[in-house]
Amino acid sequence: MSTSFRAPWWLRDPHAQTLWGKFLRRARAPATRHERWELPDGDFLDIHRIDGAPGRPRLVLLHGLEGTVHSHYVRGFFGEAQRRGLAADLIVFRSCGEEHNRLLRSYHSGETGDLGHVLSQLIAAEPDRPVVLAGVSLGGNVLLKYLGEQGAAVARQIRAAAAVSTPFDLGEGCRYLERGFSRVYQWHFLRTLRRKACEKAARFPGQIRMKEVEAARTLWEFDDAVTAPVHGFASAADYYARSSSLAFLPAIRVPTLLLSAADDPFLPARVLDRVRQVAAENARLVLEFSPHGGHVGFVGGSFPWAAAYHAESRAVDFLLAAADRRVDDPAAVR
Repeated sequence: MSTSFRAPWWLRDPHAQTLWGKFLRRARAPATRHERWELPDGDFLDIHRIDGAPGRPRLVLLHGLEGTVHSHYVRGFFGEAQRRGLAADLIVFRSCGEEHNRLLRSYHSGETGDLGHVLSQLIAAEPDRPVVLAGVSLGGNVLLKYLGEQGAAVARQIRAAAAVSTPFDLGEGCRYLERGFSRVYQWHFLRTLRRKACEKAARFPGQIRMKEVEAARTLWEFDDAVTAPVHGFASAADYYARSSSLAFLPAIRVPTLLLSAADDPFLPARVLDRVRQVAAENARLVLEFSPHGGHVGFVGGSFPWAAAYHAESRAVDFLLAAADRRVDDPAAVR
């Protein structure tokens, strides 16, 4: 459970760690190839791709809530992949691309069907190429839930996974975002989610409860009004209970790095204690929980002008250590 990350003297505040990447990180990402993949239900996914060296693993990346190909951590992962010769694919969740998806449904923290579809297509096209997976925030929850659902039936090509700043308990995370400065993040998400709900309401009259959307002041209230009913859940509480990745961790059967910070402003630290209890019974889970790091922060370096970004480099280090073989002892890939 040890971690090599130490927050630098100049950036120890969790909110500064969280906001640094969005506002101050200037790393350029490699140019990606955009593809649109049609889905069996008539909708589509946008995939952003880079090609790797022959024989090198493929990295499949899942972004966070309202993330895009331009998210700072996405640029970071693509940069790491290119530097190490990996092929890499970002799955842009439905409604998070430049064009709205076609159906009433969108994406949510427990939706694993699209990930499964993409992985099946990638593996069918290159059955001999190892696949490694990385998910960030909401994408980390989706990834861990998928791996738990698959259990021992997970495709042999999937060698390892890494989840960064995962909201393991969605209900606890939502309530935590209603406190203090964390409400700023909640307001940011609500602004874009409300806009998308309005667009859906115009295209699908009578299907979105707009009075409740307009009255929503928290993510919980928004999920009660939109996410839950649109996606077949009885309520936000039902959605969170059935979609939180914490319940799926015991069944994971590939080496999986869980990288989180105790001061994450999106999740109370007590949830990490529950993750530790589960990990004590599942040797495939490798926990690296640092005291500091914020949410998808993990910014290091001796000075601000020489900042280093631990999350992506550590995740790819871990993934590559497992890419050449399937192991039952995660210590072999640490």
